[in-house]
Amino acid sequence: MIQSRKLTATEFALRCLLLLALWAAGAMALAAPVAGTVVQLSGPLMAKKANGTIKVLVLKSEVENGDTLVTEKNTYAMVKFIDNSEITLRPDSALTIENFSFDNGKQDEDRAHFNLVKGGLRSVTGLLGKRSKEKFELKTPTGTIGIRGTTFIAQYVPPPPTATTGLPGQLPSAKAPASPGPAMPAPSQSGAGLATPPSLAPGLHLQVTDGAIIVTNSGGSLGFQAGQFGYVPSVNMPPVIVPHNPNIQFTPPPSFNPSAGPVSPGADPSKSNGVDCIVR
Repeated sequence: MIQSRKLTATEFALRCLLLLALWAAGAMALAAPVAGTVVQLSGPLMAKKANGTIKVLVLKSEVENGDTLVTEKNTYAMVKFIDNSEITLRPDSALTIENFSFDNGKQDEDRAHFNLVKGGLRSVTGLLGKRSKEKFELKTPTGTIGIRGTTFIAQYVPPPPTATTGLPGQLPSAKAPASPGPAMPAPSQSGAGLATPPSLAPGLHLQVTDGAIIVTNSGGSLGFQAGQFGYVPSVNMPPVIVPHNPNIQFTPPPSFNPSAGPVSPGADPSKSNGVDCIVR
């Protein structure tokens, strides 16, 4: 006959510590890998987490795989990733970090997969892009961008609303054109100097300042070299080279200098010293 005995206080405490350690290890295994850190910021920045929560980010906040970073209308935000690459988001943008993985000793596991949901960004290649160029992928609504060791700007302009859309309960204006075209330059005001520059046409606009990129969609593929500008009208139309800057807007504050706050490659980035706010 097996007799049970009561646990001593020491045994009970040890078992509690063991259970706590196992729980902590499981929680760490389930946590999304840290991809980078916010190193420059000019306004509100949020991260929509994969589990549905929303986190308000500050300087030194960490970003993780699965996060969708969202900037407000006046916000520029620079994120430095663990391979020392940089992505700077322009205002009113959203970027999903689908899968970012980098380890100095495991090149086969390199991954840099992003999805530009809206808005625009500037991307500066880091160690991953230099040794595993084929592992970088930036999806956009009109095509996918690959790199060849690069600094580039991408800005997506959505199509204009149709004549039947508008605020709930609001009828379309009878004076609205059936198919609105690109905005025309506004006439200069008296004493105001030059006219307002035209708006960008709907589609993906590109500027390469260093290296090269290649853009692929259902319409075909095209490479762009340093100094060139590109345009992708839609996912079914091929990319084209444009002869000059079509008025791509990317003007972060002067304080947004490249290579701000290095992150040691292959190591865990330092923990955030700021205060993060999670909204559930």
